[in-house]
Amino acid sequence: MTNTEITSEEIYENIQNKVPLLILDLRAPENYMAGHIEGSANAKCTSMQQKQAIMSKLPMDQKIILIDDDGNEASQNANMLARFGFDAHYLKNGIRSWNKTLVKSKQDTVISNEKLWESLKSDKDVFLLDVREPMEFAEFKIPGAINVPLSELFTSRAGEKIPKDKKIVTICSHGNRSMVATFALAQRGIESTSLEGGMSRWNQVLNANTAIKNVDLTIIQVEKVGKGCLSHIVGSDGQALVIDPNYPPSKYIEFAEKEGLKITKVIDTHQHADHVSAAKELAKITNAELYFSAKEEYKIEHKKVDDGDVIHIGKKQVRVIHTPGHTAGSMTFVVDDKYAFSGDTLFVESVGRPDLRDKVEEFASDLHDTIHKKLLKLESNTMIFPTHHGEGIKSTENGIFYTTPEMAKKLALLDLSKEEFVNKVVSITTPRPMNYSIIIKVNKGTIPIIEEQVPDLEMGPNRCSIQSS
Repeated sequence: MTNTEITSEEIYENIQNKVPLLILDLRAPENYMAGHIEGSANAKCTSMQQKQAIMSKLPMDQKIILIDDDGNEASQNANMLARFGFDAHYLKNGIRSWNKTLVKSKQDTVISNEKLWESLKSDKDVFLLDVREPMEFAEFKIPGAINVPLSELFTSRAGEKIPKDKKIVTICSHGNRSMVATFALAQRGIESTSLEGGMSRWNQVLNANTAIKNVDLTIIQVEKVGKGCLSHIVGSDGQALVIDPNYPPSKYIEFAEKEGLKITKVIDTHQHADHVSAAKELAKITNAELYFSAKEEYKIEHKKVDDGDVIHIGKKQVRVIHTPGHTAGSMTFVVDDKYAFSGDTLFVESVGRPDLRDKVEEFASDLHDTIHKKLLKLESNTMIFPTHHGEGIKSTENGIFYTTPEMAKKLALLDLSKEEFVNKVVSITTPRPMNYSIIIKVNKGTIPIIEEQVPDLEMGPNRCSIQSS
């Protein structure tokens, strides 16, 4: 059997002789950060699945040295790697045997999705390094990220693309490749942080901005940052109606309570296809009334709303308008004849796609009628809040996404005749949302879901609008 043991003196000699080493520290992140061998990276795995995923990404042509507290865990892992053909070793007697200087970390080894979001809002020195393959990166990404595939990070030319004076955050789909990326960067003396859970978790960040705040009405817009999904909290007289809530539902309670509101009613504008609705779960944990469209089928206990109905919330009345097109049962909710919540029917930059239920011509015709005969007939300055925004669409100064009938009339698609509109929409071929057929069944209530499954099910960009040139 290969001897995988190595002493601190041998490691130091290798470092002095500039032997390429991949030094992986298996200790808890806080212990690693308190003091580690310079050039090493923290490789504490939280599960066997993660360990296997990371092992599959390690380079076979480099000398790997594992370090722990006393050598026990490291020796087991080194022997396992050696059996798979890696040139793997472990530090005899662990970090306690290292008699040279240890360095402290300036950055956390991992960063949560919400902490990264807060950092991006306030820290201009964050450098986002996405190590997925180019095709994955092209599908969806964090704005401002730079793509360098993991395989390139272990090559000499990769260093040219990576700044030395920034706080580097590595990104992949689930946090495994990004951890390996921190190994490659550590080899070059570059400290970095891995995004915990990767893009899967990034898609779950919710950010709230107050759109309207007056004596008897509060409207809070909640953005699912990674997907561009939008939901809304409408509050009056201490009560709140939540429209199109996303996961995680607990955040809506937090957002509402900050404004002194209690969630008493929850509703979806339609049966979503690109993300999992949190309406059922939010209603359950808040003991709120749950509403869905009367024109769509659900296997979930709820109250039905239809065209012309009125929902009372505090001192306000919410008027229901049937607005088919994106789906047959889509509804728009209007408050004070000043504010409308249009679901996926009308967006800031486009209109909802009518092809997700395989009745594209019929739904496209309905969509044209809905927009021209109903939404554009609202008062010209009505603020219309959609349930999505596209990539690159700018919000207002206070972070709000909305359109108005006057603004919407400038969309090229809405300048077409009905026949031209239908023909144009039918001719546009855009990939459907990932997992859309499963998501529809989940939102309908025919497939059960647990919150831990949501991030992977929602993975990818939102694709609920018509993308036309």
